[in-house]
Amino acid sequence: YTHYWFKGGRGSTKSSFISLVLPLLLLLNKNIHCLVLRKVSATIKDSVYNQILWGLDKLNIASLFKTTVNPLEITYIPTGQKIFFRGSDEPIKIKSIKPKFGYIGTVWFEELDQFRGEEEIRNILQSANRGGDKYWNFYSFNPPKSRDNWANVAVLEDRPDKIVTHNTYLDTPVEWLGKQFIIEAEHLKKVKPQNYEHEYLGIAVGNGGNVFDNIEVREITNEEINNMDYFYYGIDFGYTIDPFVWIKVSYNAKMKTLYIIDEIYGVQITNSKVVELIKAKTKNQDIYITADTEVRAISDLNERGLRVGKTSKYNGSVNYGIKWLQDLEKIVIDNKRTPNAYREFINYEYEVDRYGNFLNNYPDKNNHTIDAVRYALTNVASARSVKWG
Repeated sequence: YTHYWFKGGRGSTKSSFISLVLPLLLLLNKNIHCLVLRKVSATIKDSVYNQILWGLDKLNIASLFKTTVNPLEITYIPTGQKIFFRGSDEPIKIKSIKPKFGYIGTVWFEELDQFRGEEEIRNILQSANRGGDKYWNFYSFNPPKSRDNWANVAVLEDRPDKIVTHNTYLDTPVEWLGKQFIIEAEHLKKVKPQNYEHEYLGIAVGNGGNVFDNIEVREITNEEINNMDYFYYGIDFGYTIDPFVWIKVSYNAKMKTLYIIDEIYGVQITNSKVVELIKAKTKNQDIYITADTEVRAISDLNERGLRVGKTSKYNGSVNYGIKWLQDLEKIVIDNKRTPNAYREFINYEYEVDRYGNFLNNYPDKNNHTIDAVRYALTNVASARSVKWG
């Protein structure tokens, strides 16, 4: 893999593991250097720098490395390979790193969630990952409480060169942690179980305001789909900032179970491309799609060969639609088939005021697949005297 994501709670040895791996990568690859990052430069010496020193000591190879504080670097004496330490609050110092030979083959983002977001990470990697043919990038963090935090969302992205592991103190030998660590963990488990889940198990427990608590994440097999009676299709329009979304679902009324089957999701997708993608997904079948109430966009899609109608909107229709979804026994999502629907449904939380109190309304953000699902089920909802908007 190229991207290694390590998440978990306290005592899960994420950082310890990485501090053992990085020196070994240097020894095994004579042409690479390492870059270790924290968000704030001032936190580096007492955290990741000392952590790497610990790793060298545990590997019994500390004598092979030269350490300096100004600049903050560790050098492998036999080859001159370096481990650089930087804070992303000083981006110029990151861009100015120029190894005398080879390239930066591995980057470690410690406390990933403290960085500003995916764009900052991407910019750093664009500067660092140059000039070589093999890279190892590490991301370590304790998942923030809010499921909507950018790090919790980013870790869900599926790509073939990425691996994600989740570890907790329960995976760590007790003698490594000490008895007192276990005592404190067990005490918190008794008195504040949700805090225990977040701090020690590394679970993004949310702020207690999850909109949907009836989601079942699992594989939806082709055999299941072939045995489904009917499919519904929805569109939520978007282009420049908001994405265009097409969704395919199936609803089992007897079991009160919704299956989210397929999706198209992206920005700057032209109407001609939309038609092409939908026809490819449906193998040119004549399907009816219910869409948001954008008359000109609907008309254009119909002129291009699709059959699209508009949903019905009225005051309170969004609330009715979401409450209907909440009332289902299950919303089954396959995160491989529909990764964007998966991300939006599990991260959708009630809004809170500045005092942390829940507001009795649903946020109008990161809900594009949710809207498309509501539109797709307009006829189902109408049958139950509920309209969607």
